Parts: sequence; structure tokens; C-alpha cells
Amino acid sequence: MKKSDKKLENELRKALTKVCDRMLYDIEGFIWLTHLVDFNSYPKSLRIVCVFRQDEELKRALETKQDELFCCLIQDELVRANVSIKNSHQYVFFDTQEACERSDEGNWNRRFNRLELH
Repeated sequence: MKKSDKKLENELRKALTKVCDRMLYDIEGFIWLTHLVDFNSYPKSLRIVCVFRQDEELKRALETKQDELFCCLIQDELVRANVSIKNSHQYVFFDTQEACERSDEGNWNRRFNRLELH
């Protein structure tokens, strides 16, 4: 990893940690988020995955447009960290622990490998 990639990774991590910490208190059922990126094709490869406990909790969050809140907050924190992406909506995905257990026996690495980073 190049020095510039390490710096970008650190800024992404710090910004997304702030989002996560806030949303843990603001959004019912939200439990964690992570990001995946291939720096050789950044920002196109960036994937931010917001995970809820159960399918029903995610469904309620989407129905009440809380996905918009996630995207806006992510965009704001990335701008504050001097990380430039044009439209956070195309990089943010939502999933549930329940779906991972059902489809991938709780194996998040296997599940994330299906997210194409291109």
C-alpha cells in the first residue's frame, strides 16, 4: 500500500467511525458499518456497508428514509476529512446480520467477497 493510500484509508476510517458512533444512538437496529476499497480504482471501488441487526429493522429504516440520513452524514464527514467523493449514495449499501446468517452462515468475509469492487 502506498503512503497516500494509507493516509486515505486512515481518513476514511476516522470519518466513518464518527458516523458509526452517532448512528448507533440515532438509528434503531443499526449495529455497525465498514468499508471496502481497492485503492487501484478509488473512488469507484469504495463500498460502505451499514449493517442492521434484523431485516425488519432495516426495512423500517428504509421506509422512514434513514438511509438518506446515513448518506448525508457520510458525505458530510468525508468532506470534513478532505476525502472527496461526488455522491455518497452510489457507495453506501445496507445489509443485516440476520441476512448474513441466513445466506452466509454469519461469514461476513464471504458475503463481502460478492460485493464487486470495480
